[in-house]
Amino acid sequence: MIQNMQDFTHFNEQGRAKMVDVGEKDPSCRKAIAGARVLVSPETFGRIRSGGMKKGDVLTVAQIAGIMGAKRTSELIPMCHPIQINGIDMELSLNEERYSVEITATVSCAGRTGVEMEALTAVSTAALTVYDMCKAVQKDIVITDIRLLEKTGGVHGDFKREAEKQ
Repeated sequence: MIQNMQDFTHFNEQGRAKMVDVGEKDPSCRKAIAGARVLVSPETFGRIRSGGMKKGDVLTVAQIAGIMGAKRTSELIPMCHPIQINGIDMELSLNEERYSVEITATVSCAGRTGVEMEALTAVSTAALTVYDMCKAVQKDIVITDIRLLEKTGGVHGDFKREAEKQ
């Protein structure tokens, strides 16, 4: 139950959605790292590795899509502020044990609000692009483990996810 509307930052006095005013906050250096995983079949994995997909180089296209996704985050997530991103680094790698595409995005800015949503949108967009480029070969691809791995900066402090088990 909602006890006190003032406890919620994204609601106004009438209980309606609002974008938080960050104008009074001091800019600070911020960074977020997010990850995602795309599980594919051995056949699909082999085609990704060899460059045998009809739509082209899956990893390169997904990397560019991830960068584009991060840049457009505020257009997709209603309460997300448009921010001046300093940099976006996408890493896509193949994990032969899992038959997966491992995706990591690092996003940085010097601003008044964090870049967690930009990093999460980057990995999500890259994962969806892998799916799109491979769906003609395999319909049951699984996108999983979209998560924040690390963040620095801001009033809420730093966060680092514990190491994952392989």
